[in-house]
Amino acid sequence: MDTQGISISIIIPTYNEEAIIAQSLQTILAITEQIKGVEIIVSDASTDSTPKILSNFPVTVCPSKKGRSTQMNSGAHLAKGDILYFLHADSMPPETFIDDIRSAVAAGKKAGCFRMNFNDPHPVMSLYGWFTQFPWMVCRGGDQSLFIDKSFFFNLGGFDETLLVMEDINIISRIEQHEQFHILETEVTTSARRYHKNGIIQLQIIFGTIHFMYALGVNQETIIRYYKDNINGD
Repeated sequence: MDTQGISISIIIPTYNEEAIIAQSLQTILAITEQIKGVEIIVSDASTDSTPKILSNFPVTVCPSKKGRSTQMNSGAHLAKGDILYFLHADSMPPETFIDDIRSAVAAGKKAGCFRMNFNDPHPVMSLYGWFTQFPWMVCRGGDQSLFIDKSFFFNLGGFDETLLVMEDINIISRIEQHEQFHILETEVTTSARRYHKNGIIQLQIIFGTIHFMYALGVNQETIIRYYKDNINGD
């Protein structure tokens, strides 16, 4: 398969990201500007100056209701690419990410993510990143980004819009009912800002608790309340 012929739609959900979105888009555009078959869609639900900042960039802006699942689904419906690539605004893919995704797709992979590291050299943060190479659901998260064949995505029903948290784990679980979920060897670099605000160990314990609650079938309202009561600065 000619990998250059595989078109990719990068979909970035944003909510009040005025502090970081310009730098994020500058970085992504610098990587992709010379690559054909790539589009960037920002699905935005912001109430701050993010929409004004977005107007300065050559991206498609998709106004959306708030909610990461809803925003990502809205962006997917506008996408023209063969492959959807969902990326958080504070996660930066490796410079080779387009070739990495195209090569995986050409090899028959329908969906997957990158490994992850943090923009913080603290040994504990490095350890957290190291664990993302393993195929364990507790090691997965939206910060690792997600690539998925568009037809496969819509056949799955997209993201579950009834979920306000754990939507990424939910879709990976549904993917794995049909296809192998592929973990690429290169790494996304994501912001450690929530760890700085909540504590490196404490936040990981909170995330682990949320995974455990979801696995036990705890209802969304309870999980969201726990999330809001324990995590600052999301």
